[in-house]
Amino acid sequence: MKNIKPRWIIIGVIVLALVAGVWRAMSNKSAKQAAASAPVAVPTQAELARSDVMQAEVRDITQGLAVSGTVKALNYATIKARVAGELKEILVREGDSVKAGQPLARIDPTEYQRRWSQAQEQAMSAKAQMEIAQRQWDSNKALVEQGFISKTAMDNSLASYQGAMATQRAAIAGADVARKALDDATLTAPFAGVIAARTAQQGERMAIDAKVLDLVDLSQLEVEVPLSPSESLDVRVGQVATLQIEDRPETVTAKVKRISPSAQAGSRSVLIYLALDKPEGLRHGLFAKGILGLGKSHVLAVPLSAVRTDRAQPYVQVVEQVGNQLQVIHKTVTLGVRGMDMSQPESETLVGVTGLNEGSTVIQGQVGALREGLAVKYTAATAAAPASTASTAP
Repeated sequence: MKNIKPRWIIIGVIVLALVAGVWRAMSNKSAKQAAASAPVAVPTQAELARSDVMQAEVRDITQGLAVSGTVKALNYATIKARVAGELKEILVREGDSVKAGQPLARIDPTEYQRRWSQAQEQAMSAKAQMEIAQRQWDSNKALVEQGFISKTAMDNSLASYQGAMATQRAAIAGADVARKALDDATLTAPFAGVIAARTAQQGERMAIDAKVLDLVDLSQLEVEVPLSPSESLDVRVGQVATLQIEDRPETVTAKVKRISPSAQAGSRSVLIYLALDKPEGLRHGLFAKGILGLGKSHVLAVPLSAVRTDRAQPYVQVVEQVGNQLQVIHKTVTLGVRGMDMSQPESETLVGVTGLNEGSTVIQGQVGALREGLAVKYTAATAAAPASTASTAP
């Protein structure tokens, strides 16, 4: 042992380590090959809940066009100052209901009262001058007939009388203008409605056409919807839309009332107007979205999500009775029209299909792909379903 050199000991240790590593690698490879060759456990049964399946039924499918727009009042007005002056008082605030012709605000009328009084006095003066000219003409006409004055003098008096009448008419018109300016100092409601905004305060100096109030009539509301020119081609007056207002759970019905005859400059969109059947509780300016029905078809329909397209031909997965057990069967279908069931506006998009029997139990799309021939079992919650329906439905 003393004659063995240390380097040979080291070499021996290295060789033993290499041999152990090769043996370990060969053992791992054999284990992996054995695991790969072992049969894979394939599920033999699927468990489904009632919400995982649905019945294929014949339905009225409405081909729809997605629309969105703004709720607007049919009658909407901005009340502006018609004359300049200090805003003396505002009689209403936001949310107040007003009647047609009701005073809403007043501009200081002092100046306009003085102008009207001045115009009235001028009209009265013109009337007096006209009466003097009339009496002069009547007198001269009698004198001409008696031969005391020339016909030229009578013609001059007639011209004076006609000029006095014109002056009176101009004075009366000026008095009417002054009266209208005085009336315009009081702002009134053009129609019955609700005050939507107040943009001026008492004591402000108002210029002509300065905005004071906004008035909205909520009894008649419509939705203004912009569409592309191609989408607008299929829209007709009278078509029905189901709309959702500001993500509220309930839906409202509206009909196409008017269609703009021209496209908007810049955006090139065509505006359509949907009249709301029940505007109660809605407000001017809300956002609306929904489906506009363009046509209706009576077809056998299933949810679009239930149709699978991972093969050359689209198919649906159905549950059928095979022998004494329920199994997954793949049914190849031909797709037809797509749309919504307007009686259930919150349902998903449906598609008409052929190649499927009415009443077939269709597996919903959220379940995913299942192997054909796989046995099906329903959860305990649905196990109480009558056994007599097991052959056609869960």
